[in-house]
Amino acid sequence: MSDRVGVLIVSTGIANTASVIAAFTRVGVPARPTDSAREVEAAGFLVLPGVGAFGAGMERLRRNDLVAPLQERIAADRPTLCVCLGMQLLCEASEESAGVRGLGIVQGRVTRFAAGPRVPQLGWNRVEVPASSHALRAGSAYFANSYKLESGPPGWVAAITDHGGKFTSAIERGRVLACQFHPELSGQFGLGILRRWLDPSAPTATSQQGRA
Repeated sequence: MSDRVGVLIVSTGIANTASVIAAFTRVGVPARPTDSAREVEAAGFLVLPGVGAFGAGMERLRRNDLVAPLQERIAADRPTLCVCLGMQLLCEASEESAGVRGLGIVQGRVTRFAAGPRVPQLGWNRVEVPASSHALRAGSAYFANSYKLESGPPGWVAAITDHGGKFTSAIERGRVLACQFHPELSGQFGLGILRRWLDPSAPTATSQQGRA
């Protein structure tokens, strides 16, 4: 990928944007934040990050008139990466913020981890990925979450992680990728995901297995 092609990062106000920018810098691609609806709609590559509460995230998107541009670009299969809360915002709702509607792109409701495991999940955990994925691979990623999407939505390739029970740790459909974990904090494993998301010509997991 040419280093002249940049990545825009949605300014949610509740994300560690600096770490996302640093991760893209490490893979040789400049990145910068934006809260412009026009730029979100037109961006060649867009990241929707986030930490914190579902309701606050959706309020920021609505205040900046970003809901429709995000819905439209994902419906058009334009390169979009959603991280942590960004993945949850794709869903219809979350039990974290009763009465708040999400982007509604993904069927399903985000729920809190049960009382058994440590909440929040904080640290490294294993990600298991089906061979049909393009950007994802099996490996260990860094998580920081109290809420999760229970099962993969129809029409998406879903990765699975176990934290007191299995949950969906990433989903992928075409050029749209959403990770409950933080690729930007997951070392070489995460940087590999960013590279493959940026480059649609990169070998898929299936083709790599076929060469083994």
